[in-house]
Amino acid sequence: MFCKRLRTDDVVATAEHAVAFPDAFPLSPGHTLVLPKRHEPNFFSLTAQEHTSLWQLVDEVRSALIETHAPDGWNIGINVGNAGGQTIDHAHVHVIPRYFGDQPDPRGGVRRIFPERAAYWDA
Repeated sequence: MFCKRLRTDDVVATAEHAVAFPDAFPLSPGHTLVLPKRHEPNFFSLTAQEHTSLWQLVDEVRSALIETHAPDGWNIGINVGNAGGQTIDHAHVHVIPRYFGDQPDPRGGVRRIFPERAAYWDA
């Protein structure tokens, strides 16, 4: 699925070994995916050059989203493997802008994967 999108007008940024395009099902305005050009399902199997390109683009995407969407915060996410919630078998990084009021209580961030463990500050 992502390999097809690499060759479309969806691409918003490129680096030597990576590309970025908007998430097809965004969690928030500006939600963008950054992925290697090479098809590799496992983020941990990417080369050092691919990792460098990915993080370069994460920074570029962040800068662009600051200009276009003025978010108040961020979530950066990588799902690896079925148990980690990965549903598309092409490694990718989610760059998710966050906005005051988009959730009643955003504390806990990615800990909300396990809602019963999210509010550790109440324990």
